[in-house]
Amino acid sequence: MTKASPPMCDERGFTLIELLVALMIFAMLASAGVLLLGNSVSAQAQVKARLDDLASVQRAAGALSADLGQAVSRVTRTEAGTLAPAFWAHDDGDALPVMRFVRGGWDNLGDLPRPSLQKVEYWVRMGRLERRTYAQLDGAAGDDPATLLDHVEDVRLRFRDARGAWRDDWTPGQPDLLPRAVEMTVTRTGEPPVTLRFLVAPGPDERPLAEGTSDA
Repeated sequence: MTKASPPMCDERGFTLIELLVALMIFAMLASAGVLLLGNSVSAQAQVKARLDDLASVQRAAGALSADLGQAVSRVTRTEAGTLAPAFWAHDDGDALPVMRFVRGGWDNLGDLPRPSLQKVEYWVRMGRLERRTYAQLDGAAGDDPATLLDHVEDVRLRFRDARGAWRDDWTPGQPDLLPRAVEMTVTRTGEPPVTLRFLVAPGPDERPLAEGTSDA
């Protein structure tokens, strides 16, 4: 009696073609994953840069709002000793500040020998919007400026007078007058212009011309 031979097992593996196809599919999936991850990281970086930029604009707007909202009618003297009006504006080059005025409410937590008033200037120099302050109101040198915004190409100001009209310059005949509001349009590199408006603290009323003439 003859024994039956055991059944033979099917030991076939993958062919070379199948391995190459599998590797190609894996490479395509890996490339797609890397591309998706790179796009996600790039988008995240762009969003972060945009949020940081918006935060810097909000910080600058906050500083301007706080300063202008506490402006006071105080005629001062410059470092050269000349008289400066209570609110002064300039838009011709970076040799002079674009705004200069005096604000109140300067906290004195260290009880230093100084007033609660502070002279403030805003400059546009070398592509930066800067804020500069003075420890003393009359004749003192200013502190080192603090940068509020970078990549600034242009800053345009408008001023609302007591009659409610918007003016491109502020040259009142009365040196203690303050504008009712200030509009600032900032143009930055690669960004659309941003227009900000700020209320100014109430100042003295404009005196009639006849009254001013009789006082003279």
